[in-house]
Amino acid sequence: MTFARLLGTAAAVATASAAGAQDSDLLVFDYPGFENPEFHQAYIEAHGDSPAFSFFGDEDEAFQKIRSGFQADVAHICAGSVTRWAESGILDEWDTSRIDAWADLDSNLTGENVADAAGVFFVPTDFGSTAIAYNPEEVPAEDVASLQVFQNPAYAGRMTLPDNVDDAYALAYLATGVDNWQNATDEQFQAASDWLRAVHPNLRTYWTDPAELAQLMSSGEILVSWAWNETYPTMVEEGRPIAFQREAAEGSSLWLCGYVNLSDGEGSEDKAYDYINAMLAASSVVPLLDAGFGSSNKVALNDQVSEEDLAASGLEPIAVPVLAQLPMSNEMRERQAETFELIKAGF
Repeated sequence: MTFARLLGTAAAVATASAAGAQDSDLLVFDYPGFENPEFHQAYIEAHGDSPAFSFFGDEDEAFQKIRSGFQADVAHICAGSVTRWAESGILDEWDTSRIDAWADLDSNLTGENVADAAGVFFVPTDFGSTAIAYNPEEVPAEDVASLQVFQNPAYAGRMTLPDNVDDAYALAYLATGVDNWQNATDEQFQAASDWLRAVHPNLRTYWTDPAELAQLMSSGEILVSWAWNETYPTMVEEGRPIAFQREAAEGSSLWLCGYVNLSDGEGSEDKAYDYINAMLAASSVVPLLDAGFGSSNKVALNDQVSEEDLAASGLEPIAVPVLAQLPMSNEMRERQAETFELIKAGF
C-alpha cells in the first residue's frame, strides 16, 4: 500500500529533511508525520536528538530513489512492499535478538513471510484498520452488515473505495470468502477482480486521502466507503455523522507498516536498532494511538490502552475474519496493481 493514510498531504510533500536538531549518525527515510519526537522519545533520551529524516510521498518513489543511489539507514514501508524490496537486494536482515519487544509483537501482524528461513527483513511497528465507514442517519445498520453493500444499487453513485490496490483487494478478497491473501489461488484472484469490476459502476469516485474522504462524507455526497480507521474519530470529533462497521459478516482488514534495514546506509547500525526499539517502546504507544495508529507491541498496547479507547479509534478486537495485509509475492502484487488500474479505467 502507498500509506498516504499517514498524512492527507503526504503525496504533495517533496523529499526533504526535517527541521530541528538531528542526530546525523542515523538517517530515517519515511513518510511526513513520523518524525514526531513523541514516537521515538526513548531514542532522544538515549542520544540527545532525534535522528535525521528524509521524506517521500509513496513507496514506489522511495524504492526508485534508493535504487538510484540515495543512501539512508532505515526506511518505513508497509508490508505489501516488503517482498519487492527484499528481492531487489537493497535490504539487510534484522537481528531480532537486538529488538527488545520482538517477543511482545502481535503475532497476527508478523505473519509467515515476515520471519522465514531467509531471515527477517521487516519489523512491524504500527497498524490500522480498513472497514466500512457510513452515514448512520441515511444508511441503516443492517445494510452494512455485509460487504455486499458495495453492490447494492440503492447506494449507486453514493459510494467510494480507496485509490489503493492493497485496500481494494483486501475488500474484494474478503467479499469473495478469502481472509489470507498470501496463498490466494489464481481462481480466488480472478473472483476478487470480478467482484471489483461489478462494484466499479456503483462508485462515485476513488478517494485518495483521508481529508478528501472526510469532506465527501461530511457533505453527504458519499454515504458508504471502504475507509481507514482514522477517518472515524476525526469525523466524530467534528460532530459529523459517521459509523464504522468492522464486523461485517465477511470481515474487515488490518494494514501494517514497519521498518526495513537498508544495505547501503552509512550511519550507525547500533542507532538503527535503538530507533526501532524506541518506536516499539511502551512510551510510544499512546502518542501513536493519538495519531490514529496502533502499536505492534501487543503487550504494551494492552497494558496502556483500554478496549474503549481502541474502539474509539476503530482498532478494537473483533470476532469476524480479519485479512491482515501481510507481505505477498511481488508477482501477485504487480498482477493486482495492473488489474486494479484496468478496473478503474472501466475494463
